[in-house]
Amino acid sequence: MRIYIGNLNYRLRTEELKNVFLPYGEVIGAKIVRDQETKRSKGFGFVEMANDDDGEKAIEGLNGFDLSGRKMIVTLAKPRENVVPEGQQPEQPES
Repeated sequence: MRIYIGNLNYRLRTEELKNVFLPYGEVIGAKIVRDQETKRSKGFGFVEMANDDDGEKAIEGLNGFDLSGRKMIVTLAKPRENVVPEGQQPEQPES
């Protein structure tokens, strides 16, 4: 299960984020999204849990949890839809 985490402290490290979720079950991966140019955190990230039950428990237990002085927003991640890389134009359908 892929989980979205928002309102993260900009100094938080990926390993710290992962460790917050470990008590709820196996964490397959964690990622804090960063600006491509500055490499600074954008204040949100994603955690992948091994199974849905553990993911649901983590969402319930951690939504609103204060981590490094900020209350996390923890929800089920929405699927990505036609993401266009920054600086590129979306493809136009041929007529």
